[in-house]
Amino acid sequence: MLVLLADGLTYQEIAQSMFVSVNTVKSHLKSIYGKLGVHNRREAVARARALHLLAPHK
Repeated sequence: MLVLLADGLTYQEIAQSMFVSVNTVKSHLKSIYGKLGVHNRREAVARARALHLLAPHK
Protein backbone atom coordinates (compact mmCIF):
# COMPACT_ATOMS: atom_id res chain seq x y z
CA MET A 1 0.00 0.00 0.00
CA LEU A 2 2.87 2.35 0.78
CA VAL A 3 4.39 1.72 -2.65
CA LEU A 4 1.10 2.62 -4.33
CA LEU A 5 0.87 5.75 -2.20
CA ALA A 6 4.40 6.70 -3.26
CA ASP A 7 3.42 6.14 -6.90
CA GLY A 8 0.85 8.91 -6.49
CA LEU A 9 -2.30 6.80 -6.63
CA THR A 10 -5.45 8.16 -5.01
CA TYR A 11 -7.15 6.28 -2.18
CA GLN A 12 -9.77 5.15 -4.70
CA GLU A 13 -7.13 3.85 -7.11
CA ILE A 14 -5.31 2.04 -4.30
CA ALA A 15 -8.58 0.46 -3.16
CA GLN A 16 -9.41 -0.72 -6.67
CA SER A 17 -5.96 -2.18 -7.29
CA MET A 18 -6.03 -4.06 -3.96
CA PHE A 19 -9.70 -5.11 -4.19
CA VAL A 20 -10.60 -3.46 -0.87
CA SER A 21 -12.80 -0.53 0.13
CA VAL A 22 -11.61 3.06 0.34
CA ASN A 23 -12.32 2.91 4.08
CA THR A 24 -9.94 -0.05 4.40
CA VAL A 25 -7.24 1.94 2.60
CA LYS A 26 -7.79 4.93 4.89
CA SER A 27 -7.65 2.70 7.96
CA HIS A 28 -4.42 0.99 6.90
CA LEU A 29 -2.76 4.25 5.90
CA LYS A 30 -3.72 5.83 9.22
CA SER A 31 -1.93 2.93 10.92
CA ILE A 32 1.09 3.30 8.63
CA TYR A 33 1.24 7.05 9.29
CA GLY A 34 1.18 6.37 13.02
CA LYS A 35 3.98 3.82 12.82
CA LEU A 36 6.09 6.18 10.73
CA GLY A 37 5.27 9.12 13.00
CA VAL A 38 3.94 11.28 10.18
CA HIS A 39 0.72 13.12 9.36
CA ASN A 40 0.31 13.01 5.60
CA ARG A 41 1.18 11.27 2.35
CA ARG A 42 4.22 13.41 1.54
CA GLU A 43 5.75 12.90 4.99
CA ALA A 44 4.99 9.16 4.89
CA VAL A 45 6.73 8.67 1.55
CA ALA A 46 9.75 10.74 2.62
CA ARG A 47 10.06 8.88 5.94
CA ALA A 48 9.67 5.47 4.28
CA ARG A 49 12.42 6.36 1.80
CA ALA A 50 14.67 7.58 4.62
CA LEU A 51 14.14 4.23 6.38
CA HIS A 52 14.87 2.37 3.11
CA LEU A 53 11.37 0.91 3.03
CA LEU A 54 10.92 2.31 -0.47
CA ALA A 55 13.32 2.69 -3.34
CA PRO A 56 14.87 6.15 -3.71
CA HIS A 57 12.89 8.64 -5.80
CA LYS A 58 13.58 8.32 -9.53
